[in-house]
Amino acid sequence: MGSTVVHLTAGDPSPAGLSLVAGVALAKAVETLAPGVDAKLKWPNDLLIEGVKCTGILLERAGNSIVIGIGVNLVSAPELPDRPTVCFADKGVVIERDRFADVLAVALTDALWTWRHEGIDRITAAWTAKAHPIGTALRVSEQGIDGTFDGLAPDGALRLRRDGGEVMLIHAGDVELQRPVEEGS
Repeated sequence: MGSTVVHLTAGDPSPAGLSLVAGVALAKAVETLAPGVDAKLKWPNDLLIEGVKCTGILLERAGNSIVIGIGVNLVSAPELPDRPTVCFADKGVVIERDRFADVLAVALTDALWTWRHEGIDRITAAWTAKAHPIGTALRVSEQGIDGTFDGLAPDGALRLRRDGGEVMLIHAGDVELQRPVEEGS
């Protein structure tokens, strides 16, 4: 889809929250242009349609500037060896690229304003409202740690509730949604 640069200024919240800012903007753009699509955010940087990856967010920092790159599968989706992918066209939704870019730019401007002027708490609340539900089974791939989604910490870290009730904070990693086990499997 494209990239934008955020120049950090004195008084900005932690830049670690910018992936959540981008996610909130992305979810708003999808809600605006494809209101009937079951889209949910997945920590830290994906948007899923019916549980399948449709978009991705990548942040790169150079000094006091952060490039936010957003990829959106509008008309086709790459075949990946490690996960299924989907595009909007697969769901019968046609979204013109430039229209999506325009709506996303406005949503990102709004989300950045909220992050800067109202703080990360407003962003984490907006992100959580667009995410898969609390209690969703998750796995942190690199560490092989399983648990359930327990919301976000005030700094935007993932709260992972373990079987014993312990809550771990995950600040980085590849997180997978776990499919429920079918009875009799």
